[in-house]
Amino acid sequence: MRRYSIKAYGKTDVGMMRTINQDSIYVSTNPIGKLNNLFIVADGMGGHKAGDVASKLAIEKFVKFVCTTHMSDPANILDAGILAINKEVYDMANSSKDYDGMGTTFVAATVTDNHVYIANVGDSRLYLISKHIQQITRDHSLVEDMVKMGIIEKDDARTHYKKNVITKAIGVSEGKTATPDIFEIEVSDSDKLLLCSDGLTNMVSDYEIGKIVDESDSIEDAVLTLIDQANENGGKDNISAIIAQINSR
Repeated sequence: MRRYSIKAYGKTDVGMMRTINQDSIYVSTNPIGKLNNLFIVADGMGGHKAGDVASKLAIEKFVKFVCTTHMSDPANILDAGILAINKEVYDMANSSKDYDGMGTTFVAATVTDNHVYIANVGDSRLYLISKHIQQITRDHSLVEDMVKMGIIEKDDARTHYKKNVITKAIGVSEGKTATPDIFEIEVSDSDKLLLCSDGLTNMVSDYEIGKIVDESDSIEDAVLTLIDQANENGGKDNISAIIAQINSR
């Protein structure tokens, strides 16, 4: 089997309209526990700084889980880790009025050889960018449900007035509302993975995202250009993007 190496870069930005950045990201091309690498975007929600706390706590506790679990299968680690951190965030949300109602989206990915394992809760996304851009994750959102039911068209979802209503999040309930979707895909040399918050996808179309990534000289330039474009288009929310590029050794 061909061996692959990973190069990655990520950045989060407060945007043009917010005063607090409630997004958090995590980028490691080095092994974390039994995972060869790990990439996470979490988009927090809640009043005051609660969303900021939720996204940071979720990533911190998830990384700790990955470092200490005896599991070895990447998909199982992602799945069990998200269920574990849901309780951590939920418990903190109920520990103080300042944190009441806080929660966070969560999309995580890890690459082993030519396989990518992905988990998501909420509407932060992972795209595969190869010859074209393809959204791998499915949004847990009201507008996505409306698209599935044929109430609105896919192209209208990005600008719908209820586009920010999500149907799943980490920390809002003890129950199964935080059960993640798990995906496994195969990748090839030079393929790129984009993990991002809706602060990017609500401001920049999939076509524009793919074009920017394809035309950029490096993944660093691509991330910075994506954020600049989201801000130029209004920057109505916090913006986070991580690009991981797969390279054959």
